[in-house]
Amino acid sequence: MRIIPLIITVVITIGLIITLSKPIGSIPPLGSFLSPQTGFWQNAEPVNAHPNLDLNFPQLKDKVQVYFDDRMVPHVFAQNDDDLYFVQGYLHARYRLWQMEFQTYAAAGRLSEILGAGPNNAYLNYDRNMRRVGMRYGARRSLDSMEKEPVTKSMLDAYTTGVNAYIDHLSANDLPIEYRLLNYVPEHWNNFKTALFLKYMSYDLTGAENDFEFTNVRNILSREDFEELFPIMNDSLDPIVPKGTVFNPPPARPQMPFNTDSLYFKWNTFASITPVEKPDKDNGSNNWAVNGTKTKSGRPILCNDPHLGLNLPSLWYEMQLHTPHYNVYGVTFPGSPAVIIGFNDSCSWGVTNAGRDVKDYFIVHFKDETKQQYEFNGAWKSSELHIDTFRIKGKQPFYDTVAYTIFGPVQYDNSFTGNSRSSEYNNYAVRWKAHDPSNELMTFYLLNRMKNKAGYEQAIKYFSCPGQNFVFAAKSGDIAIWQQGKFPAKWRRQGDFIMPGTDTSYLWQGAIKQEENPHIENPARGFVSSANQAATDTSYPYYLGGNNPIYRGIIINRYLRQMNNISIDTMKKMQTDNFNVFAEMALPVMMANVDESTLSNEEKKYLDILRGWNWRCDATEKAPAIFQLWFENLEKEVWDDDFDVAHKPVTLPDDATMLKCITMAGFKFADNITTTQVETVRDVVTAAFRKAVPVVSMADTEGSLNWGKYKDVGIRHLLRLAPLSRFHVITGGGTNIINATKQYHGPSWRMIVELTDKTEAWGIYPGGQSGNPGSKYYDNFIDDWAVGKYNKLWVMTEAEVKDKRILFKMNFN
Repeated sequence: MRIIPLIITVVITIGLIITLSKPIGSIPPLGSFLSPQTGFWQNAEPVNAHPNLDLNFPQLKDKVQVYFDDRMVPHVFAQNDDDLYFVQGYLHARYRLWQMEFQTYAAAGRLSEILGAGPNNAYLNYDRNMRRVGMRYGARRSLDSMEKEPVTKSMLDAYTTGVNAYIDHLSANDLPIEYRLLNYVPEHWNNFKTALFLKYMSYDLTGAENDFEFTNVRNILSREDFEELFPIMNDSLDPIVPKGTVFNPPPARPQMPFNTDSLYFKWNTFASITPVEKPDKDNGSNNWAVNGTKTKSGRPILCNDPHLGLNLPSLWYEMQLHTPHYNVYGVTFPGSPAVIIGFNDSCSWGVTNAGRDVKDYFIVHFKDETKQQYEFNGAWKSSELHIDTFRIKGKQPFYDTVAYTIFGPVQYDNSFTGNSRSSEYNNYAVRWKAHDPSNELMTFYLLNRMKNKAGYEQAIKYFSCPGQNFVFAAKSGDIAIWQQGKFPAKWRRQGDFIMPGTDTSYLWQGAIKQEENPHIENPARGFVSSANQAATDTSYPYYLGGNNPIYRGIIINRYLRQMNNISIDTMKKMQTDNFNVFAEMALPVMMANVDESTLSNEEKKYLDILRGWNWRCDATEKAPAIFQLWFENLEKEVWDDDFDVAHKPVTLPDDATMLKCITMAGFKFADNITTTQVETVRDVVTAAFRKAVPVVSMADTEGSLNWGKYKDVGIRHLLRLAPLSRFHVITGGGTNIINATKQYHGPSWRMIVELTDKTEAWGIYPGGQSGNPGSKYYDNFIDDWAVGKYNKLWVMTEAEVKDKRILFKMNFN
């Protein structure tokens, strides 16, 4: 009878083996995932074990030494560029492989291959959107440009070879945990993946146009009302190039088509689509440089803090790259060679987003539903039909046909209208500057090596998209800022709305010459700065367009005008400053318009907190949350009744416009058109405050009204997995503040560089050098970042190989 239990045991064992070797829904195969030999346990790193490593690769031309300091920052010493970028690629892969590959999957529209179609096809729709907006198309064209240039071709080839050298030697034990969770393995890297990553940054920084939103709003407003609520320039603007600057007249002004009044400004076309995902409108940055006349040392200081999504693993990876010919330090993108923001032995540079509109939509008229021909200049023009294949995890492939026109790919049509599956038969083609061939990598190659202002000016000429404000400072004493990109020369309001796509009339009429881009060098005031505000006032001869907040620029310039005897510590304090200049301007107006006689005792209690506020959004303050809720309610009170009648999507007037409007006598949009009475500014300001108080009171009772807790900052894992994220980070700041920290968005890298004879530099980002959640270097910078501390950036020399800060060494032979 013993045979029966034996058979049962064997059957159960076989069943377990089969069960554990297969994924169950979204759960990876538990056998391999839990294996003591190859499972996720292997991702735990010993805390203090850092053995030296000797690595041999036949691809190298010479020896390379890499010294890791006590923050796990690698200092790479190579004898030539090919070896340098090989090792950079290897190190990026060793510490950030899953992140860099996942981001290129996102850029290429391939997430559904590893995540499945998603709830309601969310991941598939995201993928379709990325293909249809032209990410792969633009990346291919840019890669062709990069590979035609021998210098950047060599960079890409060496970097790719280094990444693959790591992948080829990657054991199952070392596979990053995300691969185990999602049950897939890395592909080989290639140059196209780097091009995709760089193009993804273009998408992140130029993808938030408002063409559909403005088109829908335009159709419910008079032209006069639209200009008042969505002005092209705000009166309070303090631009990058100071007001009153005289610009040379352009060689030729772009000409507005004769039929714009009938076919553009009054065109009764509704854009009933919901974009799948748009980049955060607050993707931007601060940067500034002061010259020696304003500093304690008599030498320039440069500061930069790019504001992007806060994720783990972190967007940035800190490095020093050194050869006998140059020495550069800063942050790099895992997925791309070179240093992106940083400094060398002579100069420093940083970037902020220009916010210019370089992405426009055209409505295309096809002959029939085959989309093989479309109307253009009075004839039928043939389109190019591309069939995209989407491989979906756990499902059959999905095929999507996209028509390419002279305007660009048709992003939205009757088969793809974004998240809402509208049946409306409209075809919207997208013309995006990122579609054009470009070689931004050459900019960073040259910036890493520049020795003076002439080198800086030469480097940025290669930068096409996304438009950026490149700030510069040198040990020679020079400072400069240049808004750089290949910007289309537009007539006023061109591209703010969806444009007719039946002829050449509304096409871009050429590009602004590089030397005509807004810039300023060595100004008498002793500083240059940008914070995503408009680059110039209306005296600039071209239409700027785009999305340009003004308040960070106002407070930065105010501080810099007042400051003298500036030091590193001065800049640390300024870069982490929580003063809300918008609240300084708006709160007195709101307080003056609230009817206190109608308020309860509890409401008056919270009004008194605001009355005593110093306009600082520090983590311990209660007033910032009360002010934010009040202002958000005020926006609803003023705009909801008027904008609800529009087709969706819509956008609302910005903060500066709201502030201006509530100071106007007889502001007509204060009236709620759904009621019989006529509301005034006083009515809506009071109603907004009273509606805010119950939310404020509840938060106060729960102990979460203090700004740090109310804002509830988090740094999320790219897969949005809570155990791999850091939540409830207590810090100040917010929108319209130099320390622009929102809930999941903010200063992704803070850097301060003083260009003394021996450069002194400080920096920090909210994460850690390792992409492995099992490493103590995964998120070890976050707590210091949250309270405004910095790391001293050590530019190592070859004479310091025995320095006590070195944890371990890698020898590449």
